[in-house]
Amino acid sequence: MLSKRVNFKKAMPCWAEGYIREMNISLELKAEVRGRALLRIAASSCYQIFCGGGLFEMGPARCGHGYFRVDELPLPEGCGEVKIIVAGYNNNGFEYCDQPPFICCELEEDGEVTVATAGDSFGFETRLYNERVSRCQRFSFQRNFAEVYDFAAAEERPVLKAVPAVNGKIEFIERGVPVYDHPAEFARKIIDEGTLGFGGESKFRDRSIFGISPALKGFTVDELQCCSTFEAERFTYKSYGAEERIPAKDERLLFGADTYKTFEMEKNFCGVIAFEVENDGPCCIYAMFDEIAGPQKNVDFLRMGTSSVVKWQLTPGSRSLITFEPYVFKYMRIAVTGGSAVLANVHIRRVGFYRPPVTAATDNPKVAAVIEAAIETFRQNTMDIFMDCASRERAGWLCDSYFTSQVEYLLTGRTQVERNFLENFLLPDKFDFIPGGMLPMCYPSDHNDGVFIPNWAMWYVIELEQYFGRSGDRELVDRARERVYGLLEYFKAFENVDGLLQNLESWIFVEWSRSNELVQDVNFPTNMVYGRMLKSVAALYGDAGLAEKAERLFETIRAKSFNGTFFCDNLVFANGDRNGALVPSGECTESCQYYAFHTGVATPETYPELWKILLTDFGPHRKQVNPYPLVAFSNAFIGNYLRLDVLSRYDRSEEIMDNIEGYFYYMAEKTGTLWEIDSDNASCSHGFASYVLCWLDKLGCLKKG
Repeated sequence: MLSKRVNFKKAMPCWAEGYIREMNISLELKAEVRGRALLRIAASSCYQIFCGGGLFEMGPARCGHGYFRVDELPLPEGCGEVKIIVAGYNNNGFEYCDQPPFICCELEEDGEVTVATAGDSFGFETRLYNERVSRCQRFSFQRNFAEVYDFAAAEERPVLKAVPAVNGKIEFIERGVPVYDHPAEFARKIIDEGTLGFGGESKFRDRSIFGISPALKGFTVDELQCCSTFEAERFTYKSYGAEERIPAKDERLLFGADTYKTFEMEKNFCGVIAFEVENDGPCCIYAMFDEIAGPQKNVDFLRMGTSSVVKWQLTPGSRSLITFEPYVFKYMRIAVTGGSAVLANVHIRRVGFYRPPVTAATDNPKVAAVIEAAIETFRQNTMDIFMDCASRERAGWLCDSYFTSQVEYLLTGRTQVERNFLENFLLPDKFDFIPGGMLPMCYPSDHNDGVFIPNWAMWYVIELEQYFGRSGDRELVDRARERVYGLLEYFKAFENVDGLLQNLESWIFVEWSRSNELVQDVNFPTNMVYGRMLKSVAALYGDAGLAEKAERLFETIRAKSFNGTFFCDNLVFANGDRNGALVPSGECTESCQYYAFHTGVATPETYPELWKILLTDFGPHRKQVNPYPLVAFSNAFIGNYLRLDVLSRYDRSEEIMDNIEGYFYYMAEKTGTLWEIDSDNASCSHGFASYVLCWLDKLGCLKKG
């Protein structure tokens, strides 16, 4: 059964006339609350709710195309005014579905709806939220627009007429996941300050700015009203050389014209940036942020191909400023140009899961640090869905979710977020831009460029089997049947005479290493997961024929991939002749061996010599002592995780503890979170990485309750 439907009593989905097809438009809605009130609200992309002037909640819980989850929120008694800021992005990416904008909300007081979005006047006091500049660059290839604000434009208050939303389908369903608090985390210290120069060059040529097209919507460079990235790239910095210091929480920080200060948080945090500011004359404030600090305490806000900078152009006055979208950072450099300003209470309002009642139960301080980092990483990347990273993408990736979902159940004993996550893939009738039968690599999202990861669709089915074991939710499993068997039909077209998948299309992803350069013509890690998926389908739906097919496939892999010492990664056409024979490439990677053991192609009993090599010669210390230089190294995602999962399956406690310290402690020490890959060149807070908690729980290193 579909998640429970929710009905509005009076409200209708509305947007502002003349703006329903415009990109990056925001509205502000206000109403007075007399007593106890319930706010019922849904929107096509995202919104913030303020009560009594302070941030109260953010939403919505994301959903599949045509479906929208409704928040039903009791408002604090005596809050006075409720204000809602809602965005209509009209833009494709990995964070939200690209759907025409609407807001549907109503205030219910003492059982009676007093204000609702209905009729041509909205019902609420409504205006165009002109402070936010529409024509600016995307934040990243994966996410929507960067935030740029011009408070001189706030004086414009055009009369808005509400019109019905133009979505072809709008179905309202329950939120399904908890509502979270947003506690404040204040900057721990100021690590650098100095003066600004403007002699830098703009070198950022990322696709998020220069690759705008029908496949990647946005504003071209010529259409931009402001590109804060180009402006911030011009900054040069001359440090005062002052010692690091801890600011008082309520300290008023003076920024002279063309000066900066660099703040350090206790650890990586995810949330919205907030502070108070007073300025007597016009000025601009830029907040540039990142998860790590570079040489000379530099903050590289372009490190991950992101425009991690927010700009506020201010008229004189006093304000509380807060970003609309969440970001992740440990370091933030605030620069003030064109005039002076006084800032206070520089902080971040958390966005993410609540703190679960779990702590470390170990005397090993390094392992305890990894546990805290894993919990923090889970919190940042778990909300309405499981996300890969809360920074660059905020996207609901398959495969990542296979790992993070197990952490949700470990920490809470529930599968609430996982059910939302899996259900979203079942809601739309079809997925535009990708072949029939295939699942999106991440969702809810739009993939106008047609890119998908066939391997990731397999992990959906494997996770579905595990979900059923955790939840007993036969209803959702049965609803997924048509989509699962549609996926099998898709893959049948790529099976060769040996039953192996051959020459799969689009982005075949094995892992961030040499392994991903060996994905054609027949990739064995992919086929190993395919066999594992067939077993999951057989178990879910009692399909004995698929179980037999999986065993035949595994036997073929053993015969064609194993060279006597290692499993080879792939078969290729001899001499490049596509009409010739398929032969082993001779390339063997560390990750391929882990895929073999993780999927059940290999076991310690059937391949004892290889198992011994994995135990004694592979792992985190292999880069110092490497007796197998021709076997390419594994990386964090997903090779190292498959390795540790296999070690845990076979109760190799000593190796697990050693590997956890070797793979993860340096991450926990540097950012207080766990990373996407084994270096800090990518996301330093990646949801799947919290899975380390499952291994440590099995070893008795967690205290619950």
